Amino acid sequence: MLAVAPIASAQVTADADLVLFNGKVLTVDPNDRVVEAIAISGERIKAVGSSSEIMAMASSRARRIDLEGRTVTPGMIDTHLHLTAGATRETYEIDLRYPGVRSMADVQRLVKERVSRAKPGEWINGFGWDEGKLTENRYIYAKDIDAVSPDNPVVLVQTMGHYIVANSAALKAVGITRDTPDPVGGTIDRDAKGEPTGVLKEQASWLVKRQATYTQQQAHDAVAATARRASSECLTSIKDPAINQASWDNFQQLRKEGRLPLRIGALWLTPKDLEGARALAAKVKPIARPGVDPLDDQVFSVGIKISLDGSGGARTAWMHDDWNHDFIHVDHGNKGYTVTDLGLVGALVRLYHEAGLHMGIHSIGDKAIDWTVDAYEAVLKEKPTYGLRHAVIHGNVPSDAAIEKMARMQQQFDAGYPEVQAPFLWWLGDTYVGNLGPIRSLRLKPLKTLQEHQVRWSGGSDYPVAPFEPRFGLWASVAREPLMGLYGKTPAGMANAVTINTALRSYTDWASRQIFMEKKLGTLEPGKYADLAVWDKDVYAVPASELKDMKCSMTILNGKVVHER
Repeated sequence: MLAVAPIASAQVTADADLVLFNGKVLTVDPNDRVVEAIAISGERIKAVGSSSEIMAMASSRARRIDLEGRTVTPGMIDTHLHLTAGATRETYEIDLRYPGVRSMADVQRLVKERVSRAKPGEWINGFGWDEGKLTENRYIYAKDIDAVSPDNPVVLVQTMGHYIVANSAALKAVGITRDTPDPVGGTIDRDAKGEPTGVLKEQASWLVKRQATYTQQQAHDAVAATARRASSECLTSIKDPAINQASWDNFQQLRKEGRLPLRIGALWLTPKDLEGARALAAKVKPIARPGVDPLDDQVFSVGIKISLDGSGGARTAWMHDDWNHDFIHVDHGNKGYTVTDLGLVGALVRLYHEAGLHMGIHSIGDKAIDWTVDAYEAVLKEKPTYGLRHAVIHGNVPSDAAIEKMARMQQQFDAGYPEVQAPFLWWLGDTYVGNLGPIRSLRLKPLKTLQEHQVRWSGGSDYPVAPFEPRFGLWASVAREPLMGLYGKTPAGMANAVTINTALRSYTDWASRQIFMEKKLGTLEPGKYADLAVWDKDVYAVPASELKDMKCSMTILNGKVVHER
């Protein structure tokens, strides 16, 4: 039964510009109220309540939308979405994602087709392959690409972005040979004879990855198109990690042109030297939340990103124990590693904390997560500061100790928040489970355990690592099913599944806090921005298996309909 709160008489004035009625409005407010209708005046929510009450508030010129039983939620917020990187890759590079690519033959076919259109010696780039989705269930190697591109250099980025494969022409172009040492924080994969296989991980990947560059106009057009597509999937706000000045300028220009149907909270990528970090802190601090509430609530700064370790796909994330491979085997001697010097990371954490800046540290492995929460605890002890909401980015397999420390920091300092990507359980689940093994996989994205310890987290996708459609994240939070099922239907177990109510809150209310906008959006309450999502199905009542197939019927940003199906 829908709960309908009484509306004060002072509110009952017929001046709403837009009313949505005859539906199911999930407010996600502190009481998780469900009502029938919502009224919008200008950019703000005027009221929520029964259809009759809300219809009485419509002005003579108001648009009246009969929901016909559809469901309204707060607009979706993704707290880890690489908009520029994802947009440019999708627009200009070979798309190697599943289901378009299912085998090595598919990879070769697409590379060969692109080579046929390329100039001699032109670099060719692709993205999105995942060994866990290939029938061969193995990496792509240089020899696989050499067969169809012996002369053009080719670089194909694995979907997680932490490792690539380069063909022999690309390796030759940048001078990588059997004598090239592994860079600090990186790995050049080698065969039994010591020859490079073409697979380059972490810092080693940047020896060739930097060959892919795009003009500001190319990035401008790609971001505009991808932002529209994100809006069509009910996304209204994102936190874009690791931006630079070019991305910032592009977002600002798109906003001015009226071509940005999203709010963007920017997390700036730290320089890897203290002098550069001090300069960035000085630039960002005057315009960054918390502490600053700029008039522009569409494109704004929220802090700094630091990278600590690698990835679960490449088995480079920093772990306490050896990685597995193929689920039951052990990758002896490989516990992953840090990609940035620990002394430098510690100094950066102290610098940004003392500057009063929010930061998020990329921490995937359990040892990396332990290190991150310890670093946060240390600086909070040195300089107790409430409300910076320092984040553990990804936080894939946290230890019990780390979870307890996050709970304590959240309570005492409003800090230590996991920014979690539930879609990893689905889109990357087969690869991750294969690398974690049967025991550690049960701790992959332990949402229920976090909830039981009163640890709040925010939802996200890490696009283009995983698709950004939030319906996938909602479903994965509840179902925990990997895409291919290589090691069973739920090899990460169901003990850490959460309810759809909790999943939705992680993409709305809790997510709004990580962009410091919880007083302005994240729930459907009077006075907040009218950022709404309209779904074709009842989010709270639909069978879990159908969550991933929901359709976004309408997206409203700032009280304006920006997408309508």
